[in-house]
Amino acid sequence: MEKEIRITKKIPKTGDEGFKVVSVRMREELLDRLDRLSAETNRSRNELINILLESAVEIVKVDE
Repeated sequence: MEKEIRITKKIPKTGDEGFKVVSVRMREELLDRLDRLSAETNRSRNELINILLESAVEIVKVDE
């Protein structure tokens, strides 16, 4: 029978697997819409916000 248990040290990462926490202010009406969409799709508010932002960044055009 083994007399010791070896555990390797966890290598610290920045963020959580590439994610970082940010704080955003938004109107209550928008938050309500996100919460309804969250309930309808069975996705977390965080997951929805990431999906929506990734989509928006791909289609945004900057006027010059």
